[in-house]
Order: sequence, then C-alpha cells, then structure tokens
Amino acid sequence: MRFIIALTISLSLAASGRAQSMQLPDAPQPMAGVLVAGASVPNSEEYSSAGDLITPSDLTFPLDPQQTGTSVPDNSHGNSFPKPGSDVPVDANGKPVPLERREPQRILGFMPNFRTVSGGAKPPPPGWKYNFTVATHQATDYSSFIFLGITSLTAEGTDTHPALGKGIGGFYAYNWRGFLDKTDNTYLSAWLLASALHEDTRYYALGTGHSVAARSLYVISRQAVARTYGGSQTPNIAGLGGKVLTQVVSRYYYPASATAFADLASKFGYSVMRDIAFSSVREFYPDIAAHYIRKHREKVARLAARDTGSAH
Repeated sequence: MRFIIALTISLSLAASGRAQSMQLPDAPQPMAGVLVAGASVPNSEEYSSAGDLITPSDLTFPLDPQQTGTSVPDNSHGNSFPKPGSDVPVDANGKPVPLERREPQRILGFMPNFRTVSGGAKPPPPGWKYNFTVATHQATDYSSFIFLGITSLTAEGTDTHPALGKGIGGFYAYNWRGFLDKTDNTYLSAWLLASALHEDTRYYALGTGHSVAARSLYVISRQAVARTYGGSQTPNIAGLGGKVLTQVVSRYYYPASATAFADLASKFGYSVMRDIAFSSVREFYPDIAAHYIRKHREKVARLAARDTGSAH
C-alpha cells in the first residue's frame, strides 16, 4: 500500500511537469477570438500560450466562422444551424451544437470543465492515453490547488481532525493529504478504473429540450450510471469505485483517529455531493451563458444600427 501512495505522488509530480506540454487529443485549438458577454471580442494574444488547454474568460464559447473578429446579432435563438468551424462542437450528423448546449473548456473562465461533453456532441473516443491526459489536466490544473487551499483552510479552521493540529502546521497537514485524496480519486476514477473497465465517465450534458426537474434527476443519476465505450448505459463502477478506493488508501496517511468507518463514509458522501453540485453547474451553465451572450449580441446590433443611422 505504501507503494501505491508513492506511485500516486510520483504520478502527480511527473504530471505537473508535463502539464504545460501536454495537449488533449482532438481538443480545440486556441481561437482567433471569443465572444464575451458584456465585453468586446479580444485577440488571441490575451489567451494562454501554453499550447494545451484554452483558458477563456467568463461566459466564452467558440465563435462560428462568420462571427470571428466581429460581433453579430443572433436572431435565431438557437433554431438555425450556421456552418460549423473547427472550434464548434458538432453532433453525429455533422450539425453544430446550438449555443445553449455548448460546454466551454472552463466555467466562469477558471473552473476546469475538461471532462464534460456538450449536449448532443460527438466527443473524441476514450482510451488509456486520452483518459490519462484528461485526468492529468484535471488533477494538476491551477484551479484545483485554489479549491484545495480553501478546503484545507476550512478543515483547519473547524478542526475537522484534531490530530492534524492547528495553525500553519495544521494547514500543511490538511493540504498535502487533501492533495493525495484529490489526485487518487482523479486518476483512479477517470483513468485507471475507467480504462480497465472500458467505462466512459465523462459527463454528457442532457441540455435544453428537457424540463429542469428531468435534468436535475439526470445529474443525480450520473453518480450511479456511466457509459460504456460503445455508448451503452452501465453502472458507474469506475466513478464510485475510485471514491471507495481513495478512502481505503487514505487510511495509510491519515491518523488513526480520522480513519474510522464513520469518518471515511462521511468523506465519501462529501465527494459524491461535491460531484453532484459541480455536475449541476455543468448542466445548466450553458443556458445562462447563452442568454447573456445573446443579450450582448443584440446590444451590439442595436449600437451598430444607431451608429449607421447617425452616419446618414
């Protein structure tokens, strides 16, 4: 078991060094411009040049080809299908996914959304290499360390495990253990078990066209249901199994007072609830983003029409 812990740490450190040079297979390349609600269209220089994942600002989506460089009004309200570009997700029939069903690479510009598939889109096929790459980006993304710091501060402040202490020493004790928990769960659920069992544990957004209640129940059900590589429904053994194994491994680096069954069950339940909360954001965020993007386009169109009228 010590070997497993050492392997986890080694993988994490190695992944951190490679994260800047790795690129998701078939992932979108940096765009010439994106449309941001309430802002003008920026140039590509404002984006990260790391060469791996796009790091857009708030409420950003790939532009359709005819919108690159300028903002144009969207009067279709999602009913028309413009010609797709390389950055626009398409469905199995080659039609672009409507704006309100597109999932950005990052939510609100910083929350990683690498393991979510736009509603109706045809994603890259999963596999050992693809799953490892996605898991590595998920585990080593800068935002993960921000949330890790917040949760560690909270745990230290509330004295969740008195044996770990208080102050700077207590924060450090919570922090590195939390990092191992997060890394173990990511690699076990998204890479090792998913690849070995041929389970596709990405979140496939249900999207518009369904009631809020149906979509909410769908979000909850994804904790127990995943897809096979062939697209069939299957029990989410990789996702839930990864959470269970993470708690088993954690017994070797948490003090004995924090490894009782009740404590491990509580951590498991928290992990499930956290996933449900984030999946809810992934499910409904495109609706909100599309609404504000359309309002921005309509505002730009009104200003353009006013300026044209004033010129004449």
